[in-house]
Amino acid sequence: MAQVITFAQTGGPEVLQLQDVSVGAPGPGQVRLQHKAVGLNYADTYFRSGIYPVSLPNGVGNEAAGVVTAVGEGVSNVAVGDRVTYTGFTNTLGAYSSERLIPAAPLIKLPDNIDFDTAACITMRGLTAAYLMRRIYPFQGNETILLHAAAGGVGLIVIQWAKLLGLTVIGTVSTDAKAEVAKAYGCDHVINYSHEDVVGRVREITGGVGVSVVFDSVGKDTFMASLDCLKRRGLLVCVGTASGKIPPFDPAILARKGSLFVTRPGLADYIADPVEKQELVDELFGHVASGRIRIEIQTRYALAEAEQAHRDLESRKTVGASVFVI
Repeated sequence: MAQVITFAQTGGPEVLQLQDVSVGAPGPGQVRLQHKAVGLNYADTYFRSGIYPVSLPNGVGNEAAGVVTAVGEGVSNVAVGDRVTYTGFTNTLGAYSSERLIPAAPLIKLPDNIDFDTAACITMRGLTAAYLMRRIYPFQGNETILLHAAAGGVGLIVIQWAKLLGLTVIGTVSTDAKAEVAKAYGCDHVINYSHEDVVGRVREITGGVGVSVVFDSVGKDTFMASLDCLKRRGLLVCVGTASGKIPPFDPAILARKGSLFVTRPGLADYIADPVEKQELVDELFGHVASGRIRIEIQTRYALAEAEQAHRDLESRKTVGASVFVI
């Protein structure tokens, strides 16, 4: 029997339930996958809470790494015994499990120098950082960005990638301890928003000009401040809503604040093309394997601790990467 975390109604972390299930044989286009590590991502809370609607009951999580134990008819991209990782959206939902059936198409073969725990930390976060750094904006170097939640799992990868591109990084954090973590990963300037004015500090750091790009995973609480941190014709990239959904706004405000741009991208649209996906995968794995981007797992949970893991995540107790180990 396999263990799986499911939820039958949306709500807080308490709706997550651990169940024993039987995993059958894979159907056409599917594989049976034995998980070794499962990623913990803030997006998981969006499915659980209902921000991202799905049919119920359903599973949680869409990032994990493991070993293929059986393949169904028509599967040619992977074979039994292959070490793989995956991320996706609704087509991979249900990663919080010890074993599962999954479509073969999203699977990514792991190189020997990437272990399972690391893979479960970087497939979603790392590919998110990859498209943010390589597809969203044509960075020319010698530019400055503002990164909210700089000490988070995506944030620490973005910091390191940005430094590889020659960018100056201003990061925001909620505690002095997180500020030290962000600095240790290369963040040039760290703003503790619990007692510092973000807009004022950004303007001070940039000589009043503002930043080229803001990466904002917080949402409602930071949206207007993020706009005010941008230079003329700057870009706000809304990559999450940890504090709640961004309220409706008049687009004319973008003109008044400097002919600004706003985008709300999703990872699925940047890995939909297999060629582009493989390009991002190769660059990500190459940086990690070489040590140019380091991944340190701060917290490991058992699958049965999913409720506590979500509580820690939503209370911003977590720093950097966290995984479930199977």
